[in-house]
Amino acid sequence: MPSEQTTLLFHSATPGLERRLTRAFAKRLESEVTGGRPFTCLITQDREMRRLNRDFLDNDYPTDVLSFPSDKGPGFLGDIAISFQQARRQADAYSHSIGQEVAILMLHGVLHLLGMDHESDRGRMARAEDKWRARFHLPRGLIQRSRA
Repeated sequence: MPSEQTTLLFHSATPGLERRLTRAFAKRLESEVTGGRPFTCLITQDREMRRLNRDFLDNDYPTDVLSFPSDKGPGFLGDIAISFQQARRQADAYSHSIGQEVAILMLHGVLHLLGMDHESDRGRMARAEDKWRARFHLPRGLIQRSRA
């Protein structure tokens, strides 16, 4: 889905999510985190996330966020997919807004698009996620939650 600018695609109803603020956050990620490199973010449902996870990673279950780095050269970063349903469940479980949870997931996905991998990079991605979460005033992220 290469494009000239960061794009959000909503393939799901998103009650409680302020789309204007979500788009603004995506633009801020592009400006501050990716060095101006655009990406696409799909907000979808568990069913679609399960299909994507199965088709690309051989995992037959829905997940909260998936990242697909681009092989198109140095410009476009790639695609992120976020399950709105999973984001809603996680926002409820961690007592913050759905907007904050989508932002946490989008940041996590962007860091993966930038080549980071928290499972093998000796804390590099965790440090980056902590830095950006603090700058954006976001609650605990995915990596922190998995360590708790």
